[in-house]
Amino acid sequence: MKVHFKGWLPALAGTVTGILSLLVLSGGDAAGPAGAVRARSAPHAYIVQARSAAEAGRAVAQAGGEVRRELSVIRAVSALLDERQLAALRRAAVPLLEVYDDAPVQASSSGLPETYYPSEIGARQLQLGGTVGAGVTVAVVDSGLWSQHGPDQSAPGQVASRIVAQYDALAAGTTGGLLSGATSLVSSNSTNVNDGFGHGTHVSSIIASSGVATTGNFQGVAPGVNLVEVRVLDANGVGSYSSVIAGIQWVVSQKTRYNIRVMNLSLSAPPHSFYWQDPLNQAVMTAWNAGIVVVVAAGNFGPKPMTIGVPGNVPYVITVGAVTDSYHPLQPSRYVLTSFSSAGPTFEGFVKPDVVSMGGHILAYAPNNGTLAQEFPQWVTLPYDDFTMSGTSMAAAVTSGVVALMLNVSPSLKPDDVKCRLMTGATPAVNANGNLAYTVFQQGAGLVNAYASTYSTATGCANQGLNVAADLLGWQHFGGRANYNRSTGEYYIMATSGSSGGSSGGSSGGLLGGVFGLVGGLGTTVSGVPLVGPVLGSLLWDVAELGDGLLWNGSYSSASGYTWSSGYPWSSGYTWSSGYPWSSGYTWSSGYPWSSGYTWSSAYTGASPTSQQQ
Repeated sequence: MKVHFKGWLPALAGTVTGILSLLVLSGGDAAGPAGAVRARSAPHAYIVQARSAAEAGRAVAQAGGEVRRELSVIRAVSALLDERQLAALRRAAVPLLEVYDDAPVQASSSGLPETYYPSEIGARQLQLGGTVGAGVTVAVVDSGLWSQHGPDQSAPGQVASRIVAQYDALAAGTTGGLLSGATSLVSSNSTNVNDGFGHGTHVSSIIASSGVATTGNFQGVAPGVNLVEVRVLDANGVGSYSSVIAGIQWVVSQKTRYNIRVMNLSLSAPPHSFYWQDPLNQAVMTAWNAGIVVVVAAGNFGPKPMTIGVPGNVPYVITVGAVTDSYHPLQPSRYVLTSFSSAGPTFEGFVKPDVVSMGGHILAYAPNNGTLAQEFPQWVTLPYDDFTMSGTSMAAAVTSGVVALMLNVSPSLKPDDVKCRLMTGATPAVNANGNLAYTVFQQGAGLVNAYASTYSTATGCANQGLNVAADLLGWQHFGGRANYNRSTGEYYIMATSGSSGGSSGGSSGGLLGGVFGLVGGLGTTVSGVPLVGPVLGSLLWDVAELGDGLLWNGSYSSASGYTWSSGYPWSSGYTWSSGYPWSSGYTWSSGYPWSSGYTWSSAYTGASPTSQQQ
């Protein structure tokens, strides 16, 4: 084969030769003892270097080998040579001859792609200061974790595994499902649940990956956390209520053993009842009541209103919608709410989502042999085991990482405090005129900001007027402050008693001001003011409404030309995060907002709902 000489760069020759000399082959090792008769071996790939690429190519051809590629930048060619040909080449008098093994190379952790979202939500600032989530355990209730743990295996600078326990709720009915540390105080990780789907690994890596990008940034939001992996979704990303509830039950039972402070639920199902009647929601409320911060995906059923799924419709938990940077990383003016992100209010009138986070085209570690990678190979980032997904699942995972950073700095925070500070630190999208670009029913308090939330001192601004213990016992259930004006087609927030639009929050005031006097007075639990009703409904439309972008007609807008403001003056504080006693006289409807014409049967015996990743 003729090799064309294209010159070489003397300035580079010494450097490249020095690097490759680490792989140089010894003549004796390659050819064997002199005079030995050996069978012809299979050709092997080498890099052959001489005074020029042309001379190297001629020498290979004369020895009977095959030149595959010209490497003139280092005066060499790549070639295939068996042992006899290699020996013949070495015996030839070729000036400056060097032969190197054409060794395989692979990506290292220092060469991974940048993920951007840790920087976009302020986590990078905390990481630089050493806040990486150390000492906090996050339970990921999802589809498992890939047996090749990769960057999920260890925290930065640590060798020991930080995957402290795993539990397979899908197998628990037949095998007990206790794996990897569930029966001991310290996990051996000798058995792995694995992740046939890929979603659980992706979510876990968003939260915790300790992989380092070429920029020097961690790929994950909280790379120092410990992980508990709970498999409740199968290889197709689908699970039953019972499997998810069993997984949550196990997390609650193991909370103290593994110091589980955060539980991520990147899954959703359509609501079929009031929030307190749903068994999955009851399990989630139990976890919150046990002191676990529960972070839930809002769902991917948007952009229409009242599309928040179960268990995101639980008023207590942190429900997260999704924002995308529109492939313009670190340019907040290009960030937009994703059209798929579910919007509130809930059927009980609670504002959801509570916050939004980055959830568009999110890159994270995931199995290359999982169902997702096989079905969507175009989203695999070669040559890495990284995969790109979009969804409120991803936004929830980013937020779980933020919560872990908050608890790293302030470990004594209770779930309600975490929710309050997360909302306080969030930055809503605001138009040039200062009004909200998206309503609270779409963006909640705004885009999460890890740094601002971690160092916030706010208290008492979330879940006011609610009582999760009483809710679980069935003593009292609650409604939110959202309402619907049928005459205008707008959703709005009802003002508290005495509010003039400038109140800073709290829940001491009752709903509806003077209207409350018509139904028994403030604080009445027997005749708590409902959102609907054949009589009261006609009175509710004249109730004071909170302004400043809180009105919404249900339409979706790209809301271009706005900024994510850290100084937005919430005219109502966060009173829309609070609730009031629910009247037991109003029935569930999955149809028209707050219609009293349909009845939800408590004896519903239909097929069990299913949950799936979001």
